[in-house]
This record gives sequence, C-alpha cells and structure tokens, in this order.
Amino acid sequence: MSDLIIQRREGAIALLTFNRPEKLNALNYALNDQLLTLLDNIERDQSVHALVLTGAGERAFSAGGDIHEFARSIKAGVDVAVTDFCKRGQAMTARLESFPKPIIAAVNGIAFGGGCEITEAVHLAVASEQAVFAKPEINIGIPPTFGGTQRLPRLAGRKRALELLLTGDRFSPQRAYEMGLINKVVPHDRLLPEAFAMAERILQHSPIAAARIITAVTRGINTTIDEGLMIEREQFARMAVTNDVHEGLDAWIARRTPNYSGT
Repeated sequence: MSDLIIQRREGAIALLTFNRPEKLNALNYALNDQLLTLLDNIERDQSVHALVLTGAGERAFSAGGDIHEFARSIKAGVDVAVTDFCKRGQAMTARLESFPKPIIAAVNGIAFGGGCEITEAVHLAVASEQAVFAKPEINIGIPPTFGGTQRLPRLAGRKRALELLLTGDRFSPQRAYEMGLINKVVPHDRLLPEAFAMAERILQHSPIAAARIITAVTRGINTTIDEGLMIEREQFARMAVTNDVHEGLDAWIARRTPNYSGT
C-alpha cells in the first residue's frame, strides 16, 4: 500500500487518515480504491471493532474529488467518466454506509463535495469547530456524484438540502449539526479524543449487536415501515442465536459487566 491513507491502531479501533494534505486530501481514484481495500481488510480483522476516519494536516478532511483527474475522465467520454468517477465514488460511500463495524468521521477541516458525502454516508460524525462544509459541485456544472443528492435530503430534509445543493454555499459545523449531518461539534484539539471516546462507548457493547443495528438501519431507512420492521425482525433473529445475547442477558440479571466474545 502507498501512503495515500495512513492506518494506525489504538486497541480495537482503527484510525484511517486521508494523506494528501498538499491537495486538501482530495479523493483521487487511487485513494478511493485504497480505501475500499482497507475496508475489506478491516472487515475481515476480528480484532478491529470500530473505525475512525480523518484527514491529514490542519486544513482539510477532504476537499472532494480530484477535479484534475476527473476532468481527464470527462474528456475521455461520458461512459469513462461515469465508470471512473461516479460509480467508483458511489461504491465507496455505499461501502462506508453499509459497513458492519461502526465508522466515525472526525471532520478536522474542509469537507467539500466527496468529503461531505463521506460524512453523510458514515454512521457517526464529530466535527472540529474549524470544520467547514459545502456541496460545491454545481460550481463546475455537475450534480453531486457520490450519493449527495440522495443522502443529504434524507438527513437534512428536501428544502434545506436543495438550498445547499443549488447554491454551493459553505455552511458551518453548527449548521451541519442542526441538520443532522454530524453528531457533535468539539474544540479542534479535542477532535480525535472525542471521536475515540465515542467509539469506546460503542465498544462496551456486543460487536455483532452493533453490526445487526447498522444493517437494520441502513437497509430499513429507505423502505416502507412494514418492510423495515421485517428487516428488524430478521436482524433480531440472527442475534438471538449468538453467545453474546446470552452473555448480555446473564450479565444484566447478575448485575455484572458483560464480557462479549463477538460470537
């Protein structure tokens, strides 16, 4: 692996850092592909139970897609551009959204375009007071292509999302919090500690219960309530045969701390 993404471990938490600070951590094709490979590795690694994403440097989480690279794909024709850029980016955000281990974005600065779409897609997000968000794709004559026209309206509501999508205006972390795009705004020097603290609270619980919850929410949110309830029942049924559910019940009855095995 190249160093487009730096991987570090802290116990059961993996930290992935987008590492193109000189390009404001723009998401070129190689970085996108490397992220997908790392996610595959982390999913298989049973010692990792949560993931934090952030950006290198003091300026940016990610400024979005690499426009110079994308422009070359556009010049090669619409089929190339759709495959190289749109499908690749959508596959990445869909993978983040449905990933079975909790992913927390630690938004340390600029989160424009694809950087904002990553924030929309992951399960949880903490933002620095220095963070700034935008949906600026309209400034280069395109709609968002990594899922932003679909996820932002679901998070923020149609009119608030359309205002941001149609103007390209920047917005503050406080507004992102009010719209439901992020969970918390924190002082800049507390960003990673707060993200890790959130992950540690999740890790107190069964990792397979967390996976079942993520699956139920991700699959159910875009269905009818009846279909969603069926998905919820399916996920409960998968959990009910595990050792962790028996450990959780036994610990609760005995008033002790559970010791989950992840099985």
